[in-house]
Amino acid sequence: MKKIILTAVAVFGFAFANAQEGNFKLGANLGLPLGDIKDSYSLNIGVDAAYTWSVSDKFNAGVGVGYSHYLGKTIDFGGFELDVEDAGFIPVYGTAQYSLSDKFFLGLDLGYAIGVAPTENDGGFLYQPKLGYSFGKTDLFLGYKGISVDGGTFSSLNLGVAFNL
Repeated sequence: MKKIILTAVAVFGFAFANAQEGNFKLGANLGLPLGDIKDSYSLNIGVDAAYTWSVSDKFNAGVGVGYSHYLGKTIDFGGFELDVEDAGFIPVYGTAQYSLSDKFFLGLDLGYAIGVAPTENDGGFLYQPKLGYSFGKTDLFLGYKGISVDGGTFSSLNLGVAFNL
């Protein structure tokens, strides 16, 4: 756990030390599990914090960290029930956002999701393309989150909101 906290502190320390025209964002999202995990997990809940810099008028890039939690289901095997343990990840990622217009944007998060639950969860490569709409200081987005782990992918279709502070 110390390594995770130190990694997050280092990422944000670097971000703030190099900030010129930056933007801090806090966000939350809800998602429906898809693919490999849809029969074992019922919901994905996540929170994120990111710091981005203006690269050009239409392009921002930065770093982020968060927490993503997948709620396990109870699976019935004809009288025998199995409770699937919840899964948790701490994503640490690079983020980019391109403005298509004053209101619409495309985004992409790439990085590594550190597995924190269950204990055998080693984490994996994180990718999340997004399409969003900006309401000034508030962004609403639809994204596909994928975390490639040994034996499959934790994936979900997410609806999220981010607040620009």
